[in-house]
Amino acid sequence: MYAIDRIENDIVIAENLKTKEKIELKVNEFSFTPKEGTIFSIENNSIIKQEKTEQDRRELLRQKMERLKKHE
Repeated sequence: MYAIDRIENDIVIAENLKTKEKIELKVNEFSFTPKEGTIFSIENNSIIKQEKTEQDRRELLRQKMERLKKHE
């Protein structure tokens, strides 16, 4: 699975969540509108948005931020 890091000049730069390897894809390769933070996988040469994984990851990050705020 990959997370979109940034979009520059119609090129999506994404990071493999496990290996941290960066890949580049063209915006028009996506069947949905890509944006920073979107989680997706590549299956049979298709880019599949992983909404459940994205929601879970956002919640985990939110919880981490809350814990950090409590320790300030």
